[in-house]
Amino acid sequence: MEIIENSKVKEKLYIEKLENGLTVMIIPKNNTAKKYIIWATHFGSIDNHFIVPKTGEEVRIPDGVAHFLEHKMFEQRNGTNSLDTLSAIGVDANAYTTNDHTAYLYEATDNFYEALDEFMDYVQNPYFTDENVEKEKGIIAQEIKMYEDYPEWQVYLNAIKCMYRENPVRLDIAGTVESISEITPQTLYNCCDTFYNLANMAMVICGDFVPEQILEEIKKRIIKNENGGEIKRIYTPIETEINEKEKIVKMDVNNPLFTIGFLDKPNVENIVKKHIAIEILLEMLFGKGSELYRKLYSEGLLLIEPQLDYEFTNNYAHILITGQSKEPRKVNEEFKKALETMKQNGIEEEIFTRTKKKIYGRYVTDYNSVADIGRMFLSDYFKGINSFDYLEEYNQVTKEFAEQILKDTFNEEKMVISIVETK
Repeated sequence: MEIIENSKVKEKLYIEKLENGLTVMIIPKNNTAKKYIIWATHFGSIDNHFIVPKTGEEVRIPDGVAHFLEHKMFEQRNGTNSLDTLSAIGVDANAYTTNDHTAYLYEATDNFYEALDEFMDYVQNPYFTDENVEKEKGIIAQEIKMYEDYPEWQVYLNAIKCMYRENPVRLDIAGTVESISEITPQTLYNCCDTFYNLANMAMVICGDFVPEQILEEIKKRIIKNENGGEIKRIYTPIETEINEKEKIVKMDVNNPLFTIGFLDKPNVENIVKKHIAIEILLEMLFGKGSELYRKLYSEGLLLIEPQLDYEFTNNYAHILITGQSKEPRKVNEEFKKALETMKQNGIEEEIFTRTKKKIYGRYVTDYNSVADIGRMFLSDYFKGINSFDYLEEYNQVTKEFAEQILKDTFNEEKMVISIVETK
């Protein structure tokens, strides 16, 4: 195994790509009772158009298939549900689907290897029938309708739709009631054959393990299959202009919600360094310690601390600022003023240094939890990043570099706002 050590957090990453193509990452954490494993396929909601490696056939699948598969993978041929089986032995198991991957995971203090048998069995042995697929359509349709009534989800999704005209990131991860109605058992089996191939998957294990031993346990439970080859994903062209400036809907909420977004350029060099700079800038502009936050909060314009995010893959990138306010438009205008002031006056060295240290503290804190470590390394892996890179690139982010990112990325022409107003 390749060993990558980071002296800043005193952690080691053991990584090996097996002959079948599966990448296994192990981060030993001595003196911890919890053990965590996460296994994912590089198949998310945006992967709805691709060329099948084995046949060369171009395929377009219904929206929501990745999420549908996540639901169905737990159902076994003998009538049991693996989620129930794992819960019965005291294991905290779950799964989730994102725009670019689908993950299965569990955390345990006891019965880890008993759970591993079930875990690695159900991920490798899908079972779909006309009956169980039809039944699942009804369950997921209810979930889709529930999210349509969920203000926090709508304010987020509408901001994405403001930024993107065609990119599939603008689609609901679960699809629509209409799109999932087109899913058949064969659709699911075809997608499993293509995307649940071990060469398209990665696994992260974190806890009190001897790396060589846990790797052997993983290898023993892998079902042999041939390397399916590289999947050619077909994406829409990268979008450089926003779709629309704003979107406002009325819902049953106590206080209005808003999401301010900035469309950014994906697939850039030094993405880790840029990500760090954006996190520092967002904290300086609108974090709890910022002058703007204190002003708006004291005036009653901000009701909670805003959520600050930067989301990116090779196909899209954007900044999101989400919060609650009785006057979202006024908050938006005040934010624009603060942004322009920072651009004109430059970044104050003292505030930059203090904020930078705060962001670094968050990176270090992530290594306190086996679950945080597992999800972090997995998510970064599918972006082509080693999570240790954030610790290594931190010192390379200067005030001058951040000022350049501020100028290039926080562009008012690429700025949108989504608002959920009270009915």
